[in-house]
Parts: sequence; structure tokens; C-alpha cells
Amino acid sequence: MSTDLCALSATQLLDAYRKHELSPVDVTRAVLERLERLNPVLNAFNLVSEHALDDAKVSEARWLAGQPKGLLDGVPVSIKDIILTKGWPTLRGSKTVDPKGPWNDDAPATARLREHGAVLLGKTTTPEFGWKGVTDSALTGVTRNPWNPKKTPGVSSGGAAAALAAGMGALALGTDGGGSIRIPCSFTGLFGLKPSFGRVPAWPLSPFGTVAHLGPMTRSVTDAALMLNVLALPDARDWQALPCERRDWRFGLDEGITDLRIAYSPDLGYAKVDAEVADIVRKAVNVFRDLGATIEEKSPGFQNPDAIFRTHWFSGSAMLVNSIPAEKRKLIDPGLLEVAEQGAKITAYELLDAQMKRGALGTHMNLFHRDYDLLVTPTLAVAAFDAGLEFPPGKSRWIDWTPFTFPFNLTQQPAASIPCGLTKDGLPVGLHLVGSRYADALVLRAARAFETARPIVMPDLGRLK
Repeated sequence: MSTDLCALSATQLLDAYRKHELSPVDVTRAVLERLERLNPVLNAFNLVSEHALDDAKVSEARWLAGQPKGLLDGVPVSIKDIILTKGWPTLRGSKTVDPKGPWNDDAPATARLREHGAVLLGKTTTPEFGWKGVTDSALTGVTRNPWNPKKTPGVSSGGAAAALAAGMGALALGTDGGGSIRIPCSFTGLFGLKPSFGRVPAWPLSPFGTVAHLGPMTRSVTDAALMLNVLALPDARDWQALPCERRDWRFGLDEGITDLRIAYSPDLGYAKVDAEVADIVRKAVNVFRDLGATIEEKSPGFQNPDAIFRTHWFSGSAMLVNSIPAEKRKLIDPGLLEVAEQGAKITAYELLDAQMKRGALGTHMNLFHRDYDLLVTPTLAVAAFDAGLEFPPGKSRWIDWTPFTFPFNLTQQPAASIPCGLTKDGLPVGLHLVGSRYADALVLRAARAFETARPIVMPDLGRLK
């Protein structure tokens, strides 16, 4: 086990607490010290709890008494600043939100984390209302990548990813409306799971509607399964939530993948992928073959659904901006205003047409998965690019360079990103695993098999001192 307390997984921490080899107080103190040192460089947190150490002391007392509270007692966790947290402002990266609140509610995911004893560290940065492909805003500034602070960690859970990769917390809670868990996990070398829609209860509903998911961001697959055990518990406020499966998502993780039929698509039949990224992913797919799975190069056979997604996303943006008082709209990111203006022109007929096409895409993927257990692709078309840019050179709005993520928000399938190699510049590349709807356990099992062959590594933080 590592001597760096900030590098330990949640699973390792809980085992050490149980054996009285570590204390939640020592771990939380180490994380807070790292946060104080590195957050000025990375800008991952926009709010740090004043009570984290006190919460850790209460957790320590429970462990000493042999009465831990739930599954995550004493584990340091960060909350993306789009998710409600009682007593803390949820500013959503926007100057239009009044910090005074009131802030009287926990979102379902936050409530479950508290109930299971997690030590909440603070709120992590996000672009304004999570609208774009990189994490920066007029409110919180530019967030940076621990692998290279000149690069972006991606969107829109970028602060969560930067914190996690730098050891500022063992777990992070993110959201994913088109890739916002998987994008930053790919850019920062983490594991991130977008569960099936409704698996993790959400409230209030995202302005972007039923493309938006919540899920775990972790440094190991086992930790993601552990965190999902907590996040997937029921909450009556989400009327779209799936029936709760009373199961341990860690069960069966190590059963291997010799029974799996995997379709590998390097480009979904239409995406333009950076050559180096494509080569790294192609070689990584061989790991599944070596582990005994049946691999076939096969694209799923649908046309680029970007127009369908834009209709959903842009109309949601229009509704969001329209809900903000007119006198505050001058404070909004000009790019978001531009997207909202386009969304306001979408007619009811066009939205209904997009919804019908979305349903057809979902049916198409249901049929595809009769023949293949998993679809494997690159997570992204590029590696991390310069911080401060909205998109990489030669690309445009984030949908252009995230062709592999947003389609599966439309279909509501579980999808995960796991690191599979580094570019010549030392930047992580993600491998994207997509399962049929509700096959979250299968995605986790395949990711765990890959992780056993290619363990997840963290960046050298020496350059951040």
C-alpha cells in the first residue's frame, strides 16, 4: 500500500480504517494540505469545506467504536458545483446565481454520500451551467490538468477530475450530459462511469433533460462500483429513476471476460480521430483479446447523431437562459448565449422530430447489442489541448471533438472511460466501453478486466510544486 495517503483508493482507505492502521483524520488532513498546495495551480475547487476535519474526527470516533456509518465512512469526496449541497452555494460556474441562497437541500447523490459517512471536501469547478467542452468560467477562471497544467482537464466535471488526479480526494461526484464524466476522465487518466439513465437518482432535473446522468469518478474500477452502491440508492424526488437494484455492484467484478463478444469501432463509421489517439486505442483493444474476449471490428451502423443531440442540447440551453432574469443575462458566457439563441429558434415540430429520431437510435442500439455485449471505441478524438481554449485547433464547439460520448447520452446506455495509454507528450488517452441499456455491471466487469492488465497510474505531481 502506498505511503502517500492522498494516493490511496477508497477501498484501501476503508480497509485501513477497519484495521485501525489509518485514521480518517490523518487522511483528511493530508488531502486538505495537498489541496491548499495544489489548488492555486489547478483551480479544481471553488469552495473548500470548513468542517471537513471535524467530520473526519466524528468518523474516526465511529471507527474506533467499531460502528462505521455506511459504506464510505471517512472517505474524502468532492462534489461538482452543479449538484445541490445543503449549506453550500451551488453556483454552477455562473455569476447569475446568488451565493446567498438559501441552500437548504441536498441533491439525492449528496444526501446518500452524507448518509454513508463520506467526508465532503468542497465543490469542484465547472463551466457555466456545464455548457461547453472545457472547464473555465468568468466566475472561477481556468481549471488545469494535473498531467500538464498548460492543458485542459476537459468538461464539465473538469474540476472534479483535476482534484481526483492530483490526490485531492479519493472519490469525485460528477455529471454527464454529453460526456462530462468521460471527457475529463479521458484527459486526466481516470476511470469514469456514466451509468444507465435513471440508475443514479437526480433532482432537480437538469435543464438539458434526459441526456443528463450522474455518476462516479474514481482512480479504480472497484471504487466506482463501491461508490455506485451508494449513489444508486432510491430517492423519491426523481420520478424518472430506475427501480433500485438492491445489489453490490462490486460482485462479479473479477469474473473475467472470456464470455464477451466485443465490437470495436475506431471511428463509429464517421468520426475523425487524431492518428496517435487512434493507434493507442487500437493497440489497447488487443488487451481484451488477450483476456479471452471475442473481438470484431464493427461499427454500430448509425449516422452521426449530432443534429439530434444539438436539438436537445440547444433547446435546453434556451430554456435555461430564459429562466434567468433579463437584467442578469449580460453576465452569461457569450458562447452560451449564442447556443441559447440558436436553441430558441428550434420549433416544437423540430424538437418532436429529434425525439423520434432519438428513439430510433435507441432501438438501433438495442438491436446491435443482441449480437455484441460491448461496443469499444476511443473515448475522445483528441488528447488534452491547451487550457484557455474552447476547442482544439481545427475543431469547433465541443460536439465536434467528442463524437464518441454524446450519442450514448441520447440512447441512455451505460458507458465508461478507462485510461489505455499516453501520447508522446505524456497525456492520457481513454478507452470507451459502452454496454446495452441497464448492463452497468457488465461495463464495470469489462473495465475491471482491462484494469488488471493495464493498472491505472497517476501523474507525477512534482512539476506542480
